[in-house]
Amino acid sequence: MPTEAVRVLRDTSADPEFGPWLAQASILVVDDEPGMRNFLMRTLGPRCRQLELAADTDEATRKLDQNHFDVVILDNIMPKKNGVEWLAEQRAIGFFADAILMTAYADLETAIQALRAGAVDFILKPFRSNQLLNAVARCLDRIRLQRENYVLRYELKATSDHILLRDRLIGESSAIARVRDTIARVAPLPTSVLLTGQSGTGKEVAARSLHTLSDRAAKPFVPVNCGAIPPDMIESELFGHLKGAFTGAERAREGLFLHAQGGTLFLDEISEMPPATQSKLLRVLEDRKVRPVGSEREVPVDLRFVFATNAELEKEVQAGRFRADLFFRINVMQIHLPPLKDRDGDAVELAALFMKKLSAQLAMPAVPIDEATRRALSAYGWPGNVRELRNLIERTLILGRFPDGFGQGPASAPAGGEGGSLADVERRHILSVLAACHGGRDEAARQLGISRKTIDRKLAAWDG
Repeated sequence: MPTEAVRVLRDTSADPEFGPWLAQASILVVDDEPGMRNFLMRTLGPRCRQLELAADTDEATRKLDQNHFDVVILDNIMPKKNGVEWLAEQRAIGFFADAILMTAYADLETAIQALRAGAVDFILKPFRSNQLLNAVARCLDRIRLQRENYVLRYELKATSDHILLRDRLIGESSAIARVRDTIARVAPLPTSVLLTGQSGTGKEVAARSLHTLSDRAAKPFVPVNCGAIPPDMIESELFGHLKGAFTGAERAREGLFLHAQGGTLFLDEISEMPPATQSKLLRVLEDRKVRPVGSEREVPVDLRFVFATNAELEKEVQAGRFRADLFFRINVMQIHLPPLKDRDGDAVELAALFMKKLSAQLAMPAVPIDEATRRALSAYGWPGNVRELRNLIERTLILGRFPDGFGQGPASAPAGGEGGSLADVERRHILSVLAACHGGRDEAARQLGISRKTIDRKLAAWDG
């Protein structure tokens, strides 16, 4: 029997009756009756982004191996294998999409079997087109809410600093203007991007800008901090897993790759990814398919990848800690985020902006930034970059004044102290904050706006 397929690319504007997500959906219909397939083609084809038709379960299996679908609509009574049996088999080997079962028999046993097999809804034949469209719309709303909730929970766990103005790069310096120009040029392209720069320079802000300016802006932006996920969990978090794939896997779950489907996946601190996961990531980049833990099926993904690191990946490759083939694969377009000390005048502009936003957020009066303070903001080296500046402004608002010693000369630092080289100022500042936190490195890192690993590395160097 010839394969039937309908691919409809259309404007992704909201359907006034069935919600904004139907026009962006990819749907597979599995039914052995030509009349029913034709009816569903006429009902769904003009309304969704992509519609594929399969006349039997064998053809449906091949299509699942080749494409990602948001919803599968299948008949229960078909030759060779019924819909419930096929659905149960697909769930067992790696199938995460919502399934709607069509049946002419409304008996309790069929309903129980359908639920056990993983169907989320079923429709009694004969049915009207609106009944089907409403069922699909419910599935798409549920999928969107589940993914949004999961990504938001992940973001809250993965980051302890919520940087203001995270969707755009602020500053008038020539250094940051060049970055904005490069982002504007590369954003419309499908090219993978590697963002480099010190911690706190705004790599996630740049990644969000790339996403916002791309044709994927309406789809998810999923940030992943590879250094914040325990090595024994990172594969499951990224790729997902099936029920029973490992101890504690009580149900199947999509990974972050699938949550970002159609959008942008931002892999921050890529240098911290374990070697075993690096090899799996390389396979995903080459094949554009992911294999959930415990699954026999590779699931197709449509993603734009953005990577970021504050490490020198070339040195990591030479040291054997990062795969050379992965480095060459992700280093297609590299954008360097300059440190705040190299962004002439931007520290003052950002300080004023943070002062305005944070004072409103904390319901505290803004602290004036006098000329001496402006000079100090411009002269200070900012080892924690924009994060450290933001944290300084927050502390200033809480205290009602800038910290003692700040703004008393061109070499002064937020913690005060005598002059010296920039490295000496940085060392004294980090050690003073660490002392104020009674040696707590995690809290000191949070206040400074740098990572705990950065503090560990600098203390080790100073002890040496």
